Amino acid sequence: MQTIRMTLGLAALLLCSTLVQAAGLPEFRTLVKEASPAVVNISTVQKPSQQRDSQLQSPFQGPEFEQMPEIFRHFFRGQIDPRQQRPRKAPRSLGSGFIISRDGYVLTNHHVIDGAAEVVVRLSDRRELIAEVIGSDKRTDMALLKVKANDLPTVELGSSDRLEVGEWVLAIGSPFGFDHSVTAGIVSAKERALANETYVPFIQTDVAINPGNSGGPLFNLDGKVVGINSQIYTRSGGFMGLSFAIPIDVAMEVADQLKEQGYVRRGWLGVIIQEVNKDLAESFGLDRPAGALVARVLPGSPAQDGGLREGDVITGFNGRDIILSSDLPHMVGRVRPGNVANLNIVRGGKKQLVRLEIGELPENGIAQRRGSPEASSTANRLGIEVAPLTRALRDQWDVQTGVVVERVERGVGAEAGLVAGDIITMMHGQRIDSMADFRQVVKSLPTRRAIPLRVIRRGSPLFIPLKLVN
Repeated sequence: MQTIRMTLGLAALLLCSTLVQAAGLPEFRTLVKEASPAVVNISTVQKPSQQRDSQLQSPFQGPEFEQMPEIFRHFFRGQIDPRQQRPRKAPRSLGSGFIISRDGYVLTNHHVIDGAAEVVVRLSDRRELIAEVIGSDKRTDMALLKVKANDLPTVELGSSDRLEVGEWVLAIGSPFGFDHSVTAGIVSAKERALANETYVPFIQTDVAINPGNSGGPLFNLDGKVVGINSQIYTRSGGFMGLSFAIPIDVAMEVADQLKEQGYVRRGWLGVIIQEVNKDLAESFGLDRPAGALVARVLPGSPAQDGGLREGDVITGFNGRDIILSSDLPHMVGRVRPGNVANLNIVRGGKKQLVRLEIGELPENGIAQRRGSPEASSTANRLGIEVAPLTRALRDQWDVQTGVVVERVERGVGAEAGLVAGDIITMMHGQRIDSMADFRQVVKSLPTRRAIPLRVIRRGSPLFIPLKLVN
């Protein structure tokens, strides 16, 4: 009898535990019913030139391939056999979007409508409306559309800044053309920087996102949009557990500018930056490897006008910490040109505050800059042989001062990663304008601690840490 009571008690305990766990899981049904009517399917008819290009058949074509982010699509281009050419109808790419106003404004991704001759928005009630492209921004992969209709259902917008890692989120979209498919997961990380995507601090999730979900909304449990599904990391073309969404706060800033003027104006500093590792942090007198190291200040830029220097480490921007160098571009980009920004920097091991006026990002992203024979000299203390810059090198790499590394032997220079062809422009915070400067600075270098060395390598500025033992 006692055994029976124990068995029943254990079963009751397990049942209660199961019910408690079930009660802790999110319930999506109400959210989906309320939010789905404002989610739309988007299809596009490409321009004739693109239609001709697409007549070559390939395994990497069709709606699924077209909706892959550019960063992944370019790996498959050029793999088409011309002998397989045959006529085909104009391709229709499939994506998603969502209505943000009752009078017909719709948000989606730039890559969903890029190059389209016609954009068709299909509503939840099966109506198909031709959309006008109000504006599109490639840098954030955002597009704003307008359809002629009234009293449309709309989504409720939330705040991506308040979103927390581990929070449940839900996506509604049209993967592979299957309208209003619902998938859920959690926020895996925030403010992710992806290759060639410097102006978006992506939300990373494990929500199942596939081709066709692009441009669709990402909801929190309150039923508010916190992001726009934009990219996936994949080796197969399908979902692998890594999905990326544009924060809704960033998206709406872009949408407002597209609505006002049809294009986006972005803030610009005019610096080339690099990551700060442990050795570089030590060499610049930082207590931890964090910040954005200024490797180059472009001439005529807001950074130059505001007094920033090469070798400065930017540790804060308008009250926000810069942990990774990739944090800085999207913070600057969100500031309207003409506004004043406060930058916390470390210069020569000392903390300083720099106030400067933010400029407007040029169309090409950066401003270009343009720029006496002595005998070669060997600096055995570093184990490298250097020589003066020739006019040809100055013109080729757009460098005005420095010495060029001609040979690297076993020693400190090789251990630091110097290679032949590097142009040394700064060492231990001192500019290298001539061979005499180089010799003098090398003689005075401290030992047993890392010092920063700035080089130009094939046209790109780079700081590397160098540590002398004796």
